[in-house]
Formats: sequence, C-alpha cells, structure tokens
Amino acid sequence: MKNILEKFLPCFLTVLLTFSGCGPGNKSDGASEVKVAFWGSPEEIEIITNSIKGWQAAHPNIKLVFEHTPYTGYDSKILTRIAGGAAPDIIATEVDYFVTFATKGVLEDLSSYIEGDKEFLKSNYFPTILDRFTLDGRLYAVPRDVAPFACVFYNKDLFDEAGIAYPDDNWTWEDMLRMARTLTKKDASGRTIQYGFYGWAWQNFIYGNGGALVDDVKNPTKTLLNDPKSIEGLQFYADLANLYHVMPAPIALSNLGMGIDLMFSSGRLAMFLSGIWETPGLRNYDFRWDVAMFPKNAKGSRAFGSGGSGYAILKSSKHKKEAWEVVKALTGAEGQRELAKRGLAQPSRADVAASDAWAGDAKPPQNKKMLNKAVDHIVFSPFHPRWREIQEKYLIPKLDLVFNGKITAEEALREIAPKIDKVLASDR
Repeated sequence: MKNILEKFLPCFLTVLLTFSGCGPGNKSDGASEVKVAFWGSPEEIEIITNSIKGWQAAHPNIKLVFEHTPYTGYDSKILTRIAGGAAPDIIATEVDYFVTFATKGVLEDLSSYIEGDKEFLKSNYFPTILDRFTLDGRLYAVPRDVAPFACVFYNKDLFDEAGIAYPDDNWTWEDMLRMARTLTKKDASGRTIQYGFYGWAWQNFIYGNGGALVDDVKNPTKTLLNDPKSIEGLQFYADLANLYHVMPAPIALSNLGMGIDLMFSSGRLAMFLSGIWETPGLRNYDFRWDVAMFPKNAKGSRAFGSGGSGYAILKSSKHKKEAWEVVKALTGAEGQRELAKRGLAQPSRADVAASDAWAGDAKPPQNKKMLNKAVDHIVFSPFHPRWREIQEKYLIPKLDLVFNGKITAEEALREIAPKIDKVLASDR
C-alpha cells in the first residue's frame, strides 16, 4: 500500500491543483507538459498558481502543471523523485535547499539559455540574491524573491496607548530595548500579559554586531561563532528574554498556547522580528500595524540573515527549452508583480520592487519599501553541504540552553566551535 501511495501521491497533488490527468507526460492537446514543484500554505498555493495566468493563456503550446510538495523534507522528496525517474521539470528552491541541490549536481546550468536569450537580463535582479544562486560564475536558479529577516513588525495601537513614537529605520538596539521594556506589561501576580518584543532570527544579533557564523559564506573553512562580537550579539538576544524579560523564552512561548501572529494581532505582543512573508496572514486581522528595518547596534553596524527563493531546471527534464520559458515567466515582471501585490514576497527584480506593486503600494505594511535597501545588508547561511547537519547536531541543542537561560552564549559557542571546525575541515 505504501508503494502505491508513493507512486501516485505526486499525481494526486497535481490533480488537486490543475485537474490534469495522471498519465506521464500527458499531452492529449499537443502541448508540452512542464511540471513545477513548489511548497506553500493554502493561501500561498493560490497566489503562486495564479501568478502567471495571463502568460499561460498566451502560451497554449506549454501545459503548466503545478505540483505542491510540503516544505518539510522538500529536498529529500525531490531527490527521491529524481532517483525514481519521476522528477518534475522545474523546482522551486529557497536559498538553503539550493545548497543541497547544487552540491548533488542535479541542477541545469542556465548559462547557455541566458546567453541566447535577449529578453533575459541578469542586471534586472538584486545582485545579492542573484549571487546566492551563482556558482563559479554560472547561474543555476533564477531568483523569484528575496526575503531579508529585516522586518520588525509593530502594533501601532499598542504604541499609541503607551505614548511611544513608532520606530523608524534609523533606530538602534538600545531604542528597541527601551521601547520593549515600556511595552511589556505584567498583571498583579507578576505574570506577563503583554510582551514588548519577540524574534526568532538570532542570527541577526550576531551579524548586526559585526560577528559571523563562518569565515567565508561561499567557502567556509572555520566558524567565527566564538569571536567576541558573535558572542556579545547572541548574548544580547538571549538577555532580551532572560535578563530584561521583554521577550518570551522558548519554554514560556510554548506554554502560551497561541501563535506569534495571534499574539501580535490580539495585542499580546508589541513587536516581532520576522520576514515579509508574514504579510498575507496579518492582513486578515483588523488592527493597525507596520514594519521597521531591524535596528543597528550601538556602533551603527547593520546586517541580517535572509531567505529567498528561485526556480531551477533539473538536468533530468525532457522539456528544458519549454522549462526555460516557464522559469522566465515565473520570475519575470508580471509574475513578480502578482506576488508583490499580494504581499507574499519582496520581488527579486529591482524594477518591480521599486514599482507601485511593491514600494508604492499603500496596503500594509506601508514601509515595506525599506526592504529594497535592506537587501544590501543581508548575509546568507554558509554554503556547505553539511551546514544543516551542523545546525541540528551542534548549534540548536546548545542555543536552546542559551535562550532558556541555562548557560551563557560564551559557554555554548566556545564549546561547539571546535566541533563545527572539524566538520567544515573534513569536507574540504
């Protein structure tokens, strides 16, 4: 039974999205079938699958089939399909999954397609996200969006009630802490009923303090987590929960019984740090909110982690020429405008990001245009095939202890640094 389900599940998902047949390479209408694997929530599915409806209508020779695949284990599922000869033609890939696909050698080099296509210009895209998908000068995925962890969402109603001016893009860590302390409230028993701040992107506090995870993101040879700047930045983040008590620690957060979006929209949380992808969900709530860029440290340093995604053609595709046209459409101006207007993603194309579909769009958050400057300060995760293993085996267990106040950042990072270095050295 399991084998039967594994065989037909991809097709079942395809039926849900496109109502197309399950036969392999179904081309009853004479069109070339191009399959696109992607992930996303139900809301994201609707946005993505409708992003290039106009292009689809104008290209009846290409039958576009979207295949939704859950995000958890996405890379393993795609690699399994490749091994089984049932792979899609195009895959969506975010910046970290890209490391896996690129190092496995399953992606088509797009150089020849780009060189022979006058319509496609790499100069249209933000250089930082384009570089992430580039290896040895060759592009392996065309970026669809860039997603800096630079959005500090803030509840305007709570700021107004407290008589505090809204944060702007020039604020500092000290400003954020001061606001968070004022906006944190306790009841008569001492229980916190309103938190001033929450953020999961601990990397920002390392990068923003001049620290780093590794010595070279694209070719890491050793970790810099044990650098004093990295330690100081991470400790400041942990202190928000354990010293200043303006942020729920992981243990406290798990006991609250509600998601961050609900805490934020219901007035239980004044500010939270995340990415712009929170926007479609937040627009469903009736309250006043906006975003400010993640603040600078006391020395004026500013940097933050980033996500982002793109579309790549698999080497195994039998319809590469048609797949290239689909990739261009999905990452082109029309497709990106649709995603931008729905608030799902910051366009990777600088022209669309500067247009009325994004920077000039009045729908909340009104200050999303700040992300067009934020892209100049992003730092991606280390480009190493075992970095995710390093995170799960060494980083996350120790960081949990730091974030819950059991050990200091210095104790944790100095202990795991030699172990991380050993893994990085073994794979060189």
